[in-house]
Amino acid sequence: MDARNFTYMFYGFAAVWVIVVVYVISLVMREGKLRRELDGVRRMLEDKEAKR
Repeated sequence: MDARNFTYMFYGFAAVWVIVVVYVISLVMREGKLRRELDGVRRMLEDKEAKR
């Protein structure tokens, strides 16, 4: 096998890992945003219930 093939394979695997890491980071950031939004909704409901 040619050494260039291993180079291309390395770059391919590296690109895939970078894509996976970026995707996981974006999922974590979305989850954090959703959790903060859900906490805000819970607080709004608690305030509404407390005013009754």
